[in-house]
Amino acid sequence: MKNEQLIRRFQIERKKFDRSGIYAYTQRILAYNSNKIEGSTLNEEQTASLFDTGMLPVSNDYYRAKDVEETNGHFLMFNKMIDTLDEPLSEALIKAFHYELKSGVFEDRANGYAIGEYKKRPNMIGIYETALPEDVPEKMQELLAWYHEIPVKTLAIMAQFHARYESLHPFQDGNGRTGRLILFRECLKADLTPVVIEDRHRNRYMGGLKEYRETGETALLQELFQEEQLEYAKKVDYFLGEEPV
Repeated sequence: MKNEQLIRRFQIERKKFDRSGIYAYTQRILAYNSNKIEGSTLNEEQTASLFDTGMLPVSNDYYRAKDVEETNGHFLMFNKMIDTLDEPLSEALIKAFHYELKSGVFEDRANGYAIGEYKKRPNMIGIYETALPEDVPEKMQELLAWYHEIPVKTLAIMAQFHARYESLHPFQDGNGRTGRLILFRECLKADLTPVVIEDRHRNRYMGGLKEYRETGETALLQELFQEEQLEYAKKVDYFLGEEPV
């Protein structure tokens, strides 16, 4: 898959405020699914309305402020990703993604969470311990050094990087969403079909991360990523059918 045309369309449609093409479609599905995996209560229609109009549909249900704030933050994070595709992946860039995602979330600020910076308090993934705050900078440097030493990035490498990143859990909150955006970005840069992990596959996704934490293997993640690539490729063909992709 040639991603040059896809990147160009992202950039053009964003500048034109186009809400009918592949840029808008990707913004909506990535924000919806990534936030939903983390427990967001917003549905696809509500997410699309936020992106398209900045407003939520009239409803008798209550909207949780954090879900709205994080959805808007995800849209900003995606734009930041588009604007920085020429940059190599770095700690500073990953922190910038986190800042875009979380800087408008009142609850996180009220809880004293670090925004755009590594975590200050230990955290866990279910029953699994993650990197201690004092160890995060060194471990992130090691992860990025390993990643950049690999000349050809394959889907297997993407799965391993993603699993290692999620196991480190470098931020207080927002690790999954920043990690899945990085996965999408690095696939774009490596000329691999980007991966959008759908919420309906949440259990398989979590199972893949669990497999890595317990065995160091990424077979389950790779299998899921390949399936998600096929789904996204269909949409790319639909939107860019007139252009060779």
